[in-house]
Parts: sequence; structure tokens; C-alpha cells
Amino acid sequence: MINPWKSLRSIGLLRFQSTVTRSIPIINKTSLLDEEISELEKRDKIFKMQQKLSATKTKIKDYSRGDALPGSRNFRKPIHDHLYKGKPIRELTIAKKKTSGRNNTGKITIRGRGGGHRRRVRLVDTHRLTPGKQTVVRIEYDPNRSGHIALLKHNETGDLSYILATNGLRAGDEVESFRAGIPEDFINEMNETNGGEVDEALLNGRTIQRGNCLPLKMLPVGSIIHNIGLQPGGRGQLVRSAGSFARLLSKHPEKKKVVVRLSSGEHRYIHMDCHATLGIVSNPEHQAVSLGKAGRSRHLGFRPMTRGVAMNAHDHPHGGGRGKSKSNKVSQSMWGIKKFAKTRKFKHVNKNKVKDRRE
Repeated sequence: MINPWKSLRSIGLLRFQSTVTRSIPIINKTSLLDEEISELEKRDKIFKMQQKLSATKTKIKDYSRGDALPGSRNFRKPIHDHLYKGKPIRELTIAKKKTSGRNNTGKITIRGRGGGHRRRVRLVDTHRLTPGKQTVVRIEYDPNRSGHIALLKHNETGDLSYILATNGLRAGDEVESFRAGIPEDFINEMNETNGGEVDEALLNGRTIQRGNCLPLKMLPVGSIIHNIGLQPGGRGQLVRSAGSFARLLSKHPEKKKVVVRLSSGEHRYIHMDCHATLGIVSNPEHQAVSLGKAGRSRHLGFRPMTRGVAMNAHDHPHGGGRGKSKSNKVSQSMWGIKKFAKTRKFKHVNKNKVKDRRE
């Protein structure tokens, strides 16, 4: 691989600069930038409404007709015909050791955990460092996460790997990672056909496809992304649950950062050299699941939780007294943390946060 960024700078390509920061006069830059961001936020609301409408068309496994067993009457689950029915690649999994919510001394530190079916951890590649085209072999179910995963096979080396499946990705599709820069074969093609000048339209057609992994500086403003990294060269850490997505709002080359709106509504700075994957995380119908009975919850590793009002006074702030009474106390946890109270510590202020999720 050659260093493409020097060649791009030599030809004066301004593709990786925001259209907002390069075309807006300095006087009205802030106000127009706010208008652009508010317009992108409106698109998010419309997009979420479209997702809800599409979820109503999903095939649901439903036994609510009344002729089923009691444990199946309230059971609802989306049907995914494209999922692989077999077992995962053994070499890409490791055994999952369960602690049942206990620490090294045997004390319960996380309530409500224990039991559950045996699982193996799928080794999902969240770094996406390997360049070159990869073909999707199949889409698989992962018991350790809400979204689905995709099995990839490298077209040149034949190596297999798992990645987070993008919504709409199917077997036979091709994805590619551009974390190492523009591929050498594309640069050679431009040298032969375009006199060495990189055609922006052809580059967009090669890179802007769902499932592709790119640095944030290569993504256009307004892109829908997931699996976002926080450190240049690091792994993807943000926006990885089923149906979630973030949006790239603006670029700030002078700070070497971009502004991303997360699923929670928070706006935050992320370094331009960090990576992200185009598209939405698969399985947005995950919210439509209804387990139907307590047994299915136990199979997932969740144990029953005792209500605070059913405990003694020394076990919970809501305990004690006669009947279902919490003695006119504000709803709170076992350790006295008030309900709806802010739990973020103000002494550890996130300097990368531009706008809070509640604003």
C-alpha cells in the first residue's frame, strides 16, 4: 500500500473537508452551521419513524390466537429467514466463563444474574484493519449481543472473520475496509485512466457502501454510521446494539475532529482519524421480542429480582411497614440512589461532549 494522503494533497483534492466549513462565510458560519445540524436532526426523526413503519411489516412468530400453550400465548419473536441455521466457526469462538454476578470473594455485586444456557463468545472484528475486498458468506445469530453478525471471507487470502452485520447485508455482498487508506489498485486505475487524478465520483462509488469501514475524515457530512472508534487505530466502541445508528453532523479540520450525534441524542467530538462503519446495526426488530414466560428469561441468564417493598426495613429503603407501603419515601434503589436523579459525576467532565443528550 502506498500513502494516498500525500498524493491527494499534491493534487489539491478538498474532498475530505466539510462542505459546510469550506463554503460558508466566516460571519454567518456559526448560525448556518447550526441550521445544517438542526436539519440533520430532523432527518434522524424521519428516519426513526420510517424504521418503526418498516418494523410493522416484519414477520412475527406469534401464538396469541389462544390455541397455544400458556407459555407460548404471549411469546412474540421476529422471523429472520436469512439467518444461518447451523453452528458458528469453532476456531472463531472461545468459551464464555460465567461469574453469576459474583466477585473474586463470592459476594454478589450484580443482582439478577445467574444460570442460562451455555454460550461461546464469537470473536468479532471491531478493528477492521485488514484491507481488501471481503465477501459475506452468511449472516449468523449471536447469543452474546442483540444484533446479528456476518461471516466474511477475504477474496485474496481466504481468511475468515466475524463483523457486526449492517442492516440489509446479505450473503454474497462485498464489504471493504479503508482504514489503511485508498487501495493501491484504485490508485493504479486512476493513473492509467485518469492521468493520476483521483475521481471523486468513482471513489465515492467504491467507498460509500453499507458495511464498509472508513476513517471519519473520508465520510461525507450526514452519513449514518455505527461501530465508531474512540482512539485512532483502536477498536470500535460506540453504537453497536441492534438497530442503533449515529450521524456525522460536521467536520472541523482545524481541530482534527468531527461532531457525531449518538443514538442517545448526545453530540460529541471524535478524532478524524477514528473509524466507523456505514449503515445501521442489524436486527432493528429486536425491540419487538416478547419472551412470554419467566423460563425464557432464565435461559438468557436473568434471575428473579425481589421487590423492595417486599423486603425488611434493613434490607431496602422501601422495606418494612404493613402492606404495600414504602412510608412516603421517594422511589430509590437499594443503596439510596434516588430515581430520576443524575448519576454522572460532574467532577469528571467529558471534554469531548458538545451537547448533552437531555438538552
